[in-house]
Amino acid sequence: MSDQRQVRRVLGASLVGTTIEWYDFFIYASASGLVFGQLFFSPLGPTAGLLASFATIGVSFVVRPIGGVLAGHLGDRVGRRGVLVATLLLMGLSTVGVGLLPTYASVGAAAPILLVVLRLLQGVSAGGEWGGAALMSVEHAPHGKRGYYGSFPQLGVPIGLLIANAVFFTVSGLTTREQFLDWGWRIPFLLSIVLIGVGFVIRYRVDESPVFEELRQRRARRSAPLGVVLRQHPRELLIGIGLFVANNMAGYLLIAFITSYGTRSLGKSTATMLLVGIAGAISWGFATLYAARWSDRVGRKRVYLVGTLALLAWAFPLFLLLDTANVGLMVLAVVVFGIPLGLTYGQQSAAYAEMFPAAVRYSGASLAYALGAVLGGAFAPLLSAYLVEVTGTSLAVSAYMAVLALVTLGAVLAMRERPAAERDAFVDGVPDDRSVPAGA
Repeated sequence: MSDQRQVRRVLGASLVGTTIEWYDFFIYASASGLVFGQLFFSPLGPTAGLLASFATIGVSFVVRPIGGVLAGHLGDRVGRRGVLVATLLLMGLSTVGVGLLPTYASVGAAAPILLVVLRLLQGVSAGGEWGGAALMSVEHAPHGKRGYYGSFPQLGVPIGLLIANAVFFTVSGLTTREQFLDWGWRIPFLLSIVLIGVGFVIRYRVDESPVFEELRQRRARRSAPLGVVLRQHPRELLIGIGLFVANNMAGYLLIAFITSYGTRSLGKSTATMLLVGIAGAISWGFATLYAARWSDRVGRKRVYLVGTLALLAWAFPLFLLLDTANVGLMVLAVVVFGIPLGLTYGQQSAAYAEMFPAAVRYSGASLAYALGAVLGGAFAPLLSAYLVEVTGTSLAVSAYMAVLALVTLGAVLAMRERPAAERDAFVDGVPDDRSVPAGA
């Protein structure tokens, strides 16, 4: 096991890197609900423009499995660290590119096309980012603390959301509506260049995962790790996909849809809805950390079960409270909402690492995560906006969330948890990789 100094460096790199990565991803989602419909899809009109803007969020999820496959293959073949540096740079350059784009009024149809291209590159980066950050943290962790160590890349998601909302809140507060639409929205995207520089330096100084180093020394890497996952671990892959579906859908309600819904349907200001989102992100972050530590004591499955049932139970109260348009009740709605979000997310890094053998773990975890995101959050803002438009009630979105919570519940019930000693040996890659011929 690495010394404590190196471990702290790994955890810091995982947290800072994923925070920056998801900040970049989430400012796009926020801008989709606030300005992209008017700036890039204006000929479609307000409602269709918003739906088209939300559709570009989903487009990025379609390519996330590609990013997961590419990063997983390279991560299992050549190492975790280099892939993490590459995904961070790709995300940063794509994000800055969005901040420099001309709008439809300037260049016509080329504007939304370029926007989609850059969003696709963000999707490729996001598909490969999480698996590497999660595994670097978990594979450096001492026995009995994988949930806690694995929570650091998980915390990057709510922290990234918090920073994204805070930056948009600050910029919108310092500009008029016209200034925000003209140039203010670009500032959060252009700030990414500074954050990426910091993240690059931190990640570049981190040592390779000790589990991967052992695999390298034993020459136990696979020439086609994805093929091994598909042939020998389809059950684990399906469970991993199912575990993430409801969480990712619910997360993108908080990240993108609720802000837009509050401003368009409930008549609240952008600043108010961004503050509501910040409250939800803080709750999500604390619940994520608690879930990870709790899972080290009681097991991943039990925490998933509690969180999924809570998500199911809160599906309808969430929108009933939001629809009051009372700011206090809206904050209460999202703060409580953040608890099941954290309880279905904090332990995910450890849970995925404990599903797949070390030699194919990056591929298995990345693909499960990416496909779960496609089925969960990819088109959640778009479908939610469409459901409200067609049915005239936000409770249709609650029903949508409840259905996906039932899907995740099925995956939770199908989970297997190994005894502690067997799980420790499995994650460390001791017996499991020798049971599969190298190059399989």
